Amino acid sequence: MAMTGPAAESPDAYIAALSGWQFERCTMLRAAVMRAAAFDETIKWTNLVFMANGPCILIRAEAHRVLLGFWRGKRLRGIEPRIRASGKYELGNLVMTEATEVDPAVVERLAAEAYRLNFDIGNPSTRT
Repeated sequence: MAMTGPAAESPDAYIAALSGWQFERCTMLRAAVMRAAAFDETIKWTNLVFMANGPCILIRAEAHRVLLGFWRGKRLRGIEPRIRASGKYELGNLVMTEATEVDPAVVERLAAEAYRLNFDIGNPSTRT
């Protein structure tokens, strides 16, 4: 079973519980997402989750990787083709290891588009 993110009561505590490349990567991802739009940041399902008209983006640090997940990730593959479909619906993840290069400007673009989609299409957790 995959290890989930660190047990944390707040987004700041989540980041503070990390170390090494995962601390650096998650700090960069979080900053890029927060620059992109007015997200509400919370801890849900032991992940750092960014809400905007429902769940929108998550950051999850695991033992040997970091996931940047999008509830509408399948729609974002034109911006970042490394996003892999995950499960049914529109979920998609960018899976990163220490060696994975990620441009903060691309993360910011992904986050801005994810935010827009949640408001244009609706809350992804309420399926019709």
